[in-house]
Amino acid sequence: MKLVRVFIFLAALVTIGFGFYGTGLMEKDSGMAFLLGCLTLGGGFLITGLFSLKMPWHGVIGAGVLALLGFGRGVLSFPTFAKYLIGERERGIAPALELCITLICAMLLIRVIRILAAEKAKGARDLP
Repeated sequence: MKLVRVFIFLAALVTIGFGFYGTGLMEKDSGMAFLLGCLTLGGGFLITGLFSLKMPWHGVIGAGVLALLGFGRGVLSFPTFAKYLIGERERGIAPALELCITLICAMLLIRVIRILAAEKAKGARDLP
């Protein structure tokens, strides 16, 4: 459980960091939109991480839901990342940064699913 909490806080800090990093690399309008999205997602991870200190399952499940939403949003940008790889750079570096955020969300989602499955298995062993 403690490892998942650390990962939630780490995901929050890295997501917010990517937002500030992307602001410096992109045009003003798209950079600010990317920063707003990263601050929203990273702030949500930070809040759920703080929730997990007092109410562990509420925070962990909340972080899992946010990771699912972030991953779902990031999957929609895969076609633009494919165009980015073949050389079409109309959005600048945004597709690569969006892929990084998507991978962070996927890793956090997998961690949350694993800890919930382990808890379910632990509960099933305790039944008479």
